Amino acid sequence: MTQDELKQAVAKAAIEYVVPGAIIGVGTGSTANYFIDELGRIKDRIPGAVASSEATAKRLAGHGIKVLDLNDVSDIPVYVDGADEIDAGLAMIKGGGGALTREKIVAAVARKFVCIADASKLVQTMGKFPLPVEVIPMARAHVARELAKLGGEPVLRPGFTTDNGNLILDVKGLSITDPQALETRINAIVGVVTNGLFALRGADVALLAGTEGVKTLKRA
Repeated sequence: MTQDELKQAVAKAAIEYVVPGAIIGVGTGSTANYFIDELGRIKDRIPGAVASSEATAKRLAGHGIKVLDLNDVSDIPVYVDGADEIDAGLAMIKGGGGALTREKIVAAVARKFVCIADASKLVQTMGKFPLPVEVIPMARAHVARELAKLGGEPVLRPGFTTDNGNLILDVKGLSITDPQALETRINAIVGVVTNGLFALRGADVALLAGTEGVKTLKRA
C-alpha cells in the first residue's frame, strides 16, 4: 500500500469514533484531510465541526459541513487529528503543518483525542522529526537562544506565518526521553506560544495503518 492509501485506510477507520448528533473536532494535515473527505460522506449525522486551522475550515466547508467557532461550543466528544511522530505512551509531535496551537486548543476541549497516522510514525523515542515551536515574532531570537540551551538546533521555518500571525522555529537534534517535562519547559520560555509536543494532553486512542491493516493503541 502507498502512504496515501494507508492514510485513507486510517481515515475510514476513524469514522467509527464519530459520535452521531455531536460536534466533531478536526485536525490539520494530509491525513486529517482524508478524514475530512470521509466525514463528508456522513455529514448528515453531525451538526457541525470545529476546525484547527483555516485550511481545515475551508475543506470542511467545501464538503458542506458547518464550521463552528470553538467559543460557541461547550462540548466536543471526539477530536481526530494526525501526528508527525507518536510514542508508545501516545505522546506526539505535531505541527508539521504549522497549526499546533489551534490543534492543542481543540484537543484540550475534547473528551477523547483519536490520533490517525501511518504506522511509520510510531517511534521509540521522539525527536527525529524536528519539534515545531510557535513564537511571537519579536521573541524569535531570544527563544532560539533558549532552545539551543536545551541541546536543539532551532531553525526558522522560511516564508511561513501561522494562522495566528506568528513564526515557527523547527528544533532539530532533540532526543525526547521525557516529553511531558520538555513540553512544560519549552512553554515556560517567554515568547513561546506553545510547542508541538502533545504529551501533557496526548492521544487517548491511536489508529495506525500498516500493510496488515489498522492497528489500535489505547492509553494505559
